Amino acid sequence: MANILVIDDEKSIRNTLQEVLEYENHKVDVATNGSEGIDLFDKGEYDIVLCDIKMPGMDGIEVLEKLHEQCHDVPIIMISGHGNIDTAVEAIKKGAYDFIEKPLDLNRLLVTMRNATERNELVTETKVLKRRISKTYDIVGESETIIKVKDMIERVAPTDARVLITGDNGTGKELVARWLHEKSQRASMPFVEVNCAAIPSELIESELFGHEKGAFTSAIKQRKGKFEQAHGGTLFLDEVGDMSLSAQAKVLRALQEHKITRVGSDKDIEVDVRVITATNKNLKDEIILKNFREDLYHRLSVIIIHVPSLNDRIDDIPLLAEHFNEQISAEYGRPKMTILPEAISELKKINWTGNIREFRNVLERLIILCDKEIDGKDVVAFAQPIRS
Repeated sequence: MANILVIDDEKSIRNTLQEVLEYENHKVDVATNGSEGIDLFDKGEYDIVLCDIKMPGMDGIEVLEKLHEQCHDVPIIMISGHGNIDTAVEAIKKGAYDFIEKPLDLNRLLVTMRNATERNELVTETKVLKRRISKTYDIVGESETIIKVKDMIERVAPTDARVLITGDNGTGKELVARWLHEKSQRASMPFVEVNCAAIPSELIESELFGHEKGAFTSAIKQRKGKFEQAHGGTLFLDEVGDMSLSAQAKVLRALQEHKITRVGSDKDIEVDVRVITATNKNLKDEIILKNFREDLYHRLSVIIIHVPSLNDRIDDIPLLAEHFNEQISAEYGRPKMTILPEAISELKKINWTGNIREFRNVLERLIILCDKEIDGKDVVAFAQPIRS
């Protein structure tokens, strides 16, 4: 069932639409002119608006413009007995969802409304998912070290500068990469992640650059690599310090020439990709050990962002505890736990070698094992169950 606003100066049209739409179990409000329609729109919450174009005083195009200024998401279907191509094009350009001529084909109208309703539901679902995703990938904290990271993201994200993110395992390097993408001009394009440590060295080149059918024994069909998949967007190479020297040479070429070649092919493919990398290794030490190319390091490290360990930002523990408490409780479909001050004090005493990843796991364990509140004794009992 949808809430529908009908704006039309012809009583017969208003009555017909109201009867048909209410028969279809929709809730319908009617307005006799543009001004009245705008007033009703201001006061109510509507899923769809049906608006006549030719009306005395304020015409439908004017109404469309004003309604669109107030809310971009509500589909507005324009109706006219004087329809022509120019009028339809103007209405669509100004934000109308569709344009229907009089005399009304009620079947077409109902189909259009059903499509508009489904589109509205998709828009709402997308917004909810985006909010969930952005909340999931929040960088939580107000300590001096994490504020520096956030400030650096704000500065660097709008550019196409390559960024090397350093820090221990579990500190949140992927979060920094995702926010660099989300706040960039490439945000609407793909964010493609590759964990270089998780891919065998003999397969990393195929993973990054793709391969042609028959390039090797298991290559039964052509496959695009991550560079091609990320075209127009961002490629995040996590644990880049574990990449083979052969793959490093090809990545260097891709960065220099903006071209890649699939395994088993001699054809160049142009790619437009912003490359962000992360590592928990000291790449300068790896260069000395001949495990990492110095020229590639300088290509990747135009900007370096170091993500501090949790032990270096203990003051953020209360905020992190509240953040994960809300997130994990929602995942389990249960009310938020009360975390007592003495529990926070005990959490601050722990040596967080696994950083944020370990901290979240501990919070999840406490939320599962404790009743309505978490106190200091619970943290002592459950936070580090394996003791030497």
